[in-house]
Amino acid sequence: MNIEKILLHRLKMKMRTPFTTSFGTQIDRYVTIVELIDENGLSGFGECVAGEDPLYSEEFMDAALVAIKKYFGPLLIQSKVTHPKSVTEVFKPFKRNMMAKSGIETAAWDLYAKQQGLPLYKILGGDKTQVDVGISLGLEKSDELIIEKIREKVEEGYKRIKVKIKPGRDVEMIRAIREVFPDIPLMADANSAYTLDDIEILKQLDEFNLMMIEQPLGSTDIVDHAKLQKEIHTPICLDESIDSYENAKAAIELGSCKIINVKVGRVGGLTESIKIHDLAKENNIPLWCGGMLEAGVGRLTNIAITTLPNFILPGDTASSSRYWEEDIITPEVVAENGVVQVSDKPGIGAEVDFEKMKKVLIQTDEITKEDALDMVFFD
Repeated sequence: MNIEKILLHRLKMKMRTPFTTSFGTQIDRYVTIVELIDENGLSGFGECVAGEDPLYSEEFMDAALVAIKKYFGPLLIQSKVTHPKSVTEVFKPFKRNMMAKSGIETAAWDLYAKQQGLPLYKILGGDKTQVDVGISLGLEKSDELIIEKIREKVEEGYKRIKVKIKPGRDVEMIRAIREVFPDIPLMADANSAYTLDDIEILKQLDEFNLMMIEQPLGSTDIVDHAKLQKEIHTPICLDESIDSYENAKAAIELGSCKIINVKVGRVGGLTESIKIHDLAKENNIPLWCGGMLEAGVGRLTNIAITTLPNFILPGDTASSSRYWEEDIITPEVVAENGVVQVSDKPGIGAEVDFEKMKKVLIQTDEITKEDALDMVFFD
């Protein structure tokens, strides 16, 4: 693929409305857009989804930038990769840093698809021309406010409603929602806020006919999730726990979940996402694609992976306008009646709008061939 140069565009984007989970409230979202430029000047774009702080995972923005600048960027320029699947193997000697790896790996997929003149979803093996999407709603200060938000999103046609829960804002809040919306597809996301000591609380959620409860226990608690799934009827969906093919395999074999949420950034990129997809399909575990408050580049990457056949459940890829006054892509992602049309344009399906990006740009770092020649790996 002959990568000549890598640009890291660091952005600070203000969210349209604050987004609250058990980790805290997000007002500003720091985004890193990875741009790979080949010998012909063609660019491929990926998005590093690492947050500002190590709350969702151990990885965070500053560490991801160091990893890309010091290791993954120079190494990719040095390597003669002919297909983006090879990028994962190139990075394999380096442990973890999955979001940093994903930012650069997904850019390689976009570039490769553009070089082939094909949309990314077809390169990945997807066959859907449209995907169903749901919406993820943060915690509100009162049940009345969350019910108001749900009503708005139901009227907009989203195919599934996800609400955040945490101790003290769980059973009674879900009960209040079900009294108003007894039949909507509803799920609860705990973001690891509970332990097995809370099993009696989690059992109470069975009465509400939820699609699933997402990641109730800690990210490393695959065994405890298996114990919990035996005690509750509501399907457990694993999110933070599924950060690799190996952990997906362990969770399936242990019976730790009945559903998996694949986040491209969390598992290290599209190549690993495809492996997890194929594993889950073989074991009749339905998938959906979760969001990480992505800007347009990451949002389009999510849409592409969702076109694979075992992404059965609506994902979190809502319209750009749900999160941003102005996204950095043209055209923006638009969900109508809970459906996003998949673009047939080469690559991710939209253009990065540099004029829009300049408005939120903090700085751009550059990695060149000359920089890469100064780096010695595995000597």
